[in-house]
Formats: sequence, C-alpha cells, structure tokens
Amino acid sequence: MKAKDVMTRSIIAVSPTDTVGHAIQLMLKNRISGLPVVDDTGCLCGVVTEGDFLRRAETDTQRRRPRWIEFVLGPGRLANEYVHTHGRKVGEVMTDKPVTCTEDTPLEDVVTLMEKNRIKRVPVVRDNKLVGILSRANLLWALASLSGEAKPASNDDAAIRDRLVAELQKQKWTPAGMIDPVVRNGVVDLWGTILDERERQAIIVAAENTPGVKRVNDHLIWVEPVSGMAFEGGADNDGKAG
Repeated sequence: MKAKDVMTRSIIAVSPTDTVGHAIQLMLKNRISGLPVVDDTGCLCGVVTEGDFLRRAETDTQRRRPRWIEFVLGPGRLANEYVHTHGRKVGEVMTDKPVTCTEDTPLEDVVTLMEKNRIKRVPVVRDNKLVGILSRANLLWALASLSGEAKPASNDDAAIRDRLVAELQKQKWTPAGMIDPVVRNGVVDLWGTILDERERQAIIVAAENTPGVKRVNDHLIWVEPVSGMAFEGGADNDGKAG
C-alpha cells in the first residue's frame, strides 16, 4: 500500500500569519495534535504541533538554564528560543522544515519516517503542494479494514502445515529445523525446541495467522542455553484464526 491509499485528503491547515491562539483553537475543536502550515499558493511551509506549545511564556514553562549554559549556547540560540516561547504568529513557532512524503511513498517507508523522526503525522506533497496528511490514526484505520478481511480457509491439513512451515522458514529468528508443527482438522500442535523464550509467542502468532488454522496448542520446550535446563510449553492457546 502507498500513502495515497490511506491518507486524509480533507486537510485542516493554517497560514504562517495566523495567530497561535487560532491554531490552538483549531486543534482543540478538531481533536488533532498538529496542523500543516501552508502559504497563499497552497505550498507547505511548515508544521505546528502540540510540542510547539509546551514551553510558552503564558504558562511560565519556558526553559531556565544556569548562566554558564546560556553563555555556551550563545545569543543566537537564546534569541530563537525567545521567539518560539513568545511568538504570536504560527510562522514564528512552527517547524519550518517538516518531514514529508509523496503520494506514491510506500507505507513501510512512511512508518520508518515516523519512527526515525519521532513524529505522529507526515504531510503528503506533490510538487511541494500539500495534497494530504498521513497520521498514525490513518495507519490504524488501514489496519482495521485489512484485519476484517476474511482469510481463505482450508480443510487440507497438509496445506496448512506447508504454509506455516514456509512462514517460519522465512523468519530469521526461527530456530532452524527445531520446530515440528502437526496439523489435524485445522488444529495445530507445536512441537520442538526453542533457545529463547520470546520465540514461543512469535511461533504461536505465526500459526494463528496461517489460513485455515482453528486452534493452536503449545508444546514447545525451551532449553536455556547457559544452564541447559529445559522448560515445558505453556497452556493451550484458545486463539482462533482463519
């Protein structure tokens, strides 16, 4: 999927000349934590978020530092911070170089941008013109719609096992050749040995997501590599899939 498949096209935006108060009222009214900032031609010129209003003179939350640190920072940095905490216009407090993507950016790349830059939304641009917003909420909506799709079920136990084994073999964390799933009437019994307890849940999840699986029973044995002690699997998993 690409950004254009899930992005919000109905955009709530502000202008650099709008007041900070106006931006705050828009965010509160629409229950959003950030707004794109566009100029008169529709070009994106920044983003303003809740984080830009955390330290403000009105709430007496501006940074206070020892004088020696202020000396190290220099007057330029301190002047910028003053503008950010006292500025009355959106253009004075916004982030002026926002992270963006295009309509054809794969969702995987958008998520990477969000994680890397620790942001909640990415403006979608075409020739620097704002055409949409892709937020974490958009990703959740996409996930909700996809998770509701019916998976093709199969009563062929051999086919179910083949799909599960193929999925496990693709994963780098799977203990190669140590897992032996047995499938009967859509019920998967997981047998084998794991060397890290965290692998147990991952293997169970892989089984639950295999089309045709009705139930997963965990019989995996965890062997602690240092001590060599063995621990039996947990209780049967009642989760249903397929």
